[in-house]
Order: sequence, then structure tokens, then C-alpha cells
Amino acid sequence: MATEILMPALSPTMEEGTLAKWLVKEGDVVKSGQILAEIETDKATMEFEAVDEGTVGKILIAEGTAGVKVNTPIAVLLDEGEDASAAVAKPAAAPAAAPAAAVAAPAPAAAPATASVAASGGARVFASPLARRIAKEKGLDLTAVKGSGPHGRIVRADVEGAQPGAAKPVAAVVAEAPKAAAPAPAKPAGGMPTGMAAETVLKMYADRPFEEVALDGMRRTVAARLTEAKQTIPHFYLRRDVKLDALMAFRETLNKQLEGRGVKLSVNDFIIKACAMALQAVPAANTVWAGDRMLRLKPSDVAVAVAVEGGLFTPVLRDAEKKSLSALSAEMKDLATRAKTKKLAPHEYQGGSFAISNLGMMGIENFDAVINPPHGSILAVGAGIKKPVVMADGTIGVATVMSMTLSVDHRVIDGALGAEFLKAVIEALENPMVMLA
Repeated sequence: MATEILMPALSPTMEEGTLAKWLVKEGDVVKSGQILAEIETDKATMEFEAVDEGTVGKILIAEGTAGVKVNTPIAVLLDEGEDASAAVAKPAAAPAAAPAAAVAAPAPAAAPATASVAASGGARVFASPLARRIAKEKGLDLTAVKGSGPHGRIVRADVEGAQPGAAKPVAAVVAEAPKAAAPAPAKPAGGMPTGMAAETVLKMYADRPFEEVALDGMRRTVAARLTEAKQTIPHFYLRRDVKLDALMAFRETLNKQLEGRGVKLSVNDFIIKACAMALQAVPAANTVWAGDRMLRLKPSDVAVAVAVEGGLFTPVLRDAEKKSLSALSAEMKDLATRAKTKKLAPHEYQGGSFAISNLGMMGIENFDAVINPPHGSILAVGAGIKKPVVMADGTIGVATVMSMTLSVDHRVIDGALGAEFLKAVIEALENPMVMLA
């Protein structure tokens, strides 16, 4: 029986994607685990892996096609001896109900786009459509079969050699597409926030020369999420200045000592570490908003905004409080490099409770950042500027001063708690030796 390969949901927020490149052609015989195509999501380009063996009977979506909805059939996989024309004429199942026949390879933490069957205990058993059909014909109980496919999925080879045991009635085994792969509810104007209609704006500028720039998946996502954030999150802002002279001197000393190891610490590395320590010192600030409740995280999972062409990523440094400055520096460089080429897996840019947005390197002295939901806060970091200040002894001197603004979700963090957290960040930055303890 022919199996439809569906556009998978490669991340929890994915609603559509671009079929960037086919790595197989019609007539090719593929095996389980073989890479079929490259799929561009709103944030990354990911490989798409076969979980069944068979022959590519028909490619339904041409490479380069954008806006392909999740669960749309993109190709047909034929079993041995099947005819491609018959398979296209009689598709395996409707897209809404049919399970996908492939799974994303590089993101082990992301939910795989696979078919599943409900076990009697409530847990799900992941199995390919072909494996389910063979199991049904043989009267096999799939809950008793161990899968050898990606993520433990049951594939054809697992059920062909299996012997029927105490099989359960077929009616008790219901095929169901996983929730992660189900299309999200439709949003106005293709998921974009509502506002002045395109036709209205075009009329306003009809007599002016312009170039129309189409929105790609990333820009649509950024626009939708940040509009939602500003409309639904009650932001308030806390501002403090931090004196950087002790940190700059300490950084210079450390970099000289680490030069032989090829390590060069940035001011941003110290900011990440200081924030990770502050989340541990003020655990009530390490909290996210979850609709009808709050989640208080135990580790310091710090997200850092990285600008890329057409948008931004916020890769997450997990367990940052446990890592050395040099380890954080190396990890941040790796994540930023892969973010710029859109090679991050979803689990590398999703999560965290708090984020840092640093525009100081671009000369911006201060700004207010928009909270990235479901985070409870985000720290906007400006440039270090030499300014006249009143010194500890009352004299006037010159110091390198950096402005920091903490944007806070008032549903999660109140003013006094936010002030306590920001104070802990600044104390670590002004006394950098504590970051080595």
C-alpha cells in the first residue's frame, strides 16, 4: 500500500515550511534512515529522514516551494510492486489523519513527526504506516514489538519477523497523528498580526517608487511573536548603570593568561555568567509564564539574542551557572556561528526563562527590549561609555559606565523582585572575581 509522506512539524511552533531541496528523485529506492529532503522552518534548515523503505513513486511538492502547510502530502512512497499512477489516484489517507512517513534527523530533543498508536496503558507506540498495516494483517500487538527505527519507531523490518502473541482487538489500536504535528489554529492573514491592510498601504505609496519585499517564514514569526508579546505581556522596565572598570581590567588579565589556549573572553561572556549566577541567587526571578500557572526553573538556562539575516535567534545556554567563563564563551561562539547559517536545531533555541539582548557592540547606549514569551524578563545591554562619575571618596573621576534595562513581565516578577535580580547581576559584574568561585 502506498504511503504518503507529509510535511512534518519540525518544531512546536511550525505551521508551514519551505521544501528547500529534494535529495532523492522519483524511482529511487530508499531505506529507513536515508535523508530525503531539506526543509526550511521559520528558524532553521533541517534534514528530513525516511523511516520506511520503499520506492519514491511521486514527488508532489517541487523543491523551492514555500508556504507548505504541516501535514500536506509532499511525496508518495510505494511498496514493492506498486504502481505510481495508482498510488497518486488513490492516496493512502487524508492529510489531516495520515501520519508522516519521515522524521527530522538533527534534532533529537524535538518531537519526531511520526505515526503513533495508543497503548492500553495510555502511552503511545510510534510506528510507520506500513508497519501498522502489516501488524494488523498478522494480528500483532504493537505494544509488544521493539522498534529499531529512529527514536525507537517500529518499522517494516520489526513486524515482518515478529510472531503474533496475545493480540489485542484491532479496534483497540487507533492510529493518531501526534499533537506536535497537528496544524495550529489558523491565524488572521496567514498568521500575521492584524493591522492596516496591504491594499490600503499600497494605495498610500502608489505614486512613490518602492521595492516590495516578501515576508519569509522567519520574519513572519518574529512579527507575530513580538506583536503578541507587546499586546499580551504587561511590560515594565528597570534601569541601572554598572561601572565596568574592574571587569575590564580583570578580563584583560584573564585573556593574557588564556592566550595560550586560544581563549578570548568577551564582556558578553561575563554578562551571561553574571545573569546565570543572579538567577540562582534570586530563584523567584527564574520563572516563566505558562498561561494558567508559572513554572519556576531550577537551572539557569540563559538565552542570548543573535542577529541573523532577516531576523534573530535566541540560542539557549543550558545550565549556565555550572559552566566556566571559557566554556560559556566557546559554546556561545558555536551557537552564534550556527545561528547565522540557520543550522540550529529547535531544542537549541527554545526554552530558557530569561534572555540577554546586547546592542552595546553596535554603539547603542541604552534601549528597551521586548520580552520573548514565555520568558519572565529580558536584559537590554548598552555600550560601555567613559563618563564623569562621583567616586567612592566623593571626588569626581572618569569611569566606564554601561547602561542596563531589565524588561519584566509583571505577571511573573514584581518590581521589588526585579530590582533584587538586577542588583545581583550588577554586583557580580562590578566584583568579577566572584564569577570564578
